[in-house]
Amino acid sequence: MRVHRVLMPGSTTESWTLLGEDLRPVGPVESFLAYLSAVERSPNTVKAYAHDLKDWWTYLDGRGLDWKSVDLEAMAGFVAWLRLPPAARNGAVAVLPTVEHHCTASSVNRKLAAVSTFYEFHARGGIEVAGLLVTMRPAGPHRSAATSYKPFLQHIASGKPERTRTIKLKTGRTHPRVLTAAQVQKILDACGHLRDRLLFALLLDTGVRIGEALGLRHDDIAIAERQVTVVPRQNDNRARAKAGRSRTIPASAELMRLYSDYLHREYGALDSDYVFVNLFAEPHGRPWGYPAVYDLVQRLRKTTGIAFEPHQYRHTYATWLLRRGAGMETVKECLGHASITTTIDTYGHLTVEDARQTLEAAGWFTGREVRL
Repeated sequence: MRVHRVLMPGSTTESWTLLGEDLRPVGPVESFLAYLSAVERSPNTVKAYAHDLKDWWTYLDGRGLDWKSVDLEAMAGFVAWLRLPPAARNGAVAVLPTVEHHCTASSVNRKLAAVSTFYEFHARGGIEVAGLLVTMRPAGPHRSAATSYKPFLQHIASGKPERTRTIKLKTGRTHPRVLTAAQVQKILDACGHLRDRLLFALLLDTGVRIGEALGLRHDDIAIAERQVTVVPRQNDNRARAKAGRSRTIPASAELMRLYSDYLHREYGALDSDYVFVNLFAEPHGRPWGYPAVYDLVQRLRKTTGIAFEPHQYRHTYATWLLRRGAGMETVKECLGHASITTTIDTYGHLTVEDARQTLEAAGWFTGREVRL
């Protein structure tokens, strides 16, 4: 059983499917993944669902279970199975109690969410398993016992009931990893080309995702206005803007100067719409792709000794904005989040020192009318 990349008929749109042992698509999974592609979910999202459902199908096949009639006991067994090392999942190898779980709680929850969404999709065709995996609770602070399950995408009004999964592992809250100013400077200074420096400067200065950066065209950068526009579109390098709408982000004069220097000193007369292209390797002039960027990241890690990821620049951008007094709504718009809840959940993590600086700036510790 394996996940296989496919191209949609009559287009270059990428999708994914799950092949069984007979190398044929697994029917129920294929119809679900095809639906996700039809509603223009990200290929990376479709791929993630395919891998998670591969685990589910492997578990079902290994126990001779019918996907249409599983129960909560089978789901609990799936959780325990995911926690085992792959070599022990067939029962041939004993696992000592001291062995760490193979999948973290957050990974298990993600896979359970994928299975739940899969069954919600098939609930429209009469498959009743979804009612075991997802229940609906009234919104608001005073929640009664879970009510009956409602079909896929039904509750869309304000005050709508909230979906909750029947089985979910507890996870500790983690905060996004943020780079320090010294680390950012060290990485920038280690870049051997203006193109490379521009990429990381852009990530820091605007908070765009790496896929959004690689999909940038020259028309998306307005030097005089000092702004960068992210436009969702099909790209030759498979880079993708996650959000479904365009957004324009203010940028610094320093970034615009760096972009201008890059055009004059490295880009030259190259005929391409893309900002980031292959300049020092073949195929020359082609849009820069994810593999080349991650090769660069690996080299910079060795040079600087900093174990960083491109997405950390996005976290750093948002955190620095909040620490400098930007409101959550402003950060939401700059990051392109569909909901401010996502912004708050991800970046509502001010430390004690952050709070102290805010209080000091407000004069809370000085000029008091009351002596403590």
